[in-house]
Amino acid sequence: MDTSALVLFSGGQDSTVCLAWALSRFDRVETVGFDYGQRHRAELAARPVILRGLREMFPAWASRLGDDHLLPLDTLKAIGGSALTDDVAIAMGESGLPTTFVPGRNVMFLTAAAALGYRRGIADLVGGMCETDFSGYPDCRDETVQATAKALSLGLARPIPIHTPLMWIDKAATWRLAEELGGEKLVQLIVAETVTCYQGDPTRHNWGSGCGVCPSCELRAAGYERYRAT
Repeated sequence: MDTSALVLFSGGQDSTVCLAWALSRFDRVETVGFDYGQRHRAELAARPVILRGLREMFPAWASRLGDDHLLPLDTLKAIGGSALTDDVAIAMGESGLPTTFVPGRNVMFLTAAAALGYRRGIADLVGGMCETDFSGYPDCRDETVQATAKALSLGLARPIPIHTPLMWIDKAATWRLAEELGGEKLVQLIVAETVTCYQGDPTRHNWGSGCGVCPSCELRAAGYERYRAT
């Protein structure tokens, strides 16, 4: 029996590694992205470029890589208050979380993905959530993800496994996993095409494009340096 998975694919480093992970394990893989009113469109623009690169560079994966979907979730923009959706400075907020935190984002993403998967005949979801080397978002924690999986399984009356291959590894290990999955070709595709910068800055660095100073860029750059040093 063929296996299938739906990957939450943003166009960033982590979701690209998760997509490669899924392509190495499932017979059919589809992808879903979300337009939630984010301030920059760089990640969304990167998605088709990365998908095309994967198909061209990895013929064995190309046959497994199915449809891509883009869902609007502009409720998050309407709620607002985040540095990722509004003109808000990136800083530590009064709640103890960075202003880049978008409340409920991952729970909404997983719920929408599960509903799409239901219609597509896909139960397994794959996401890049991680609580090892991250910005402290509570909806990235394993406890949150597994609680969401349980709620979705109950609500859809079927098991909804949520796979998080990056949950317990740091950014250096994420780069290393990319190499294990797709060799230097995949590492270079991630460097060249993925976007993780909160500002969507196109400035080039040896680890990819970004402003170099936002928390996401700092995590990515430091992880790349540790990865290359080993």
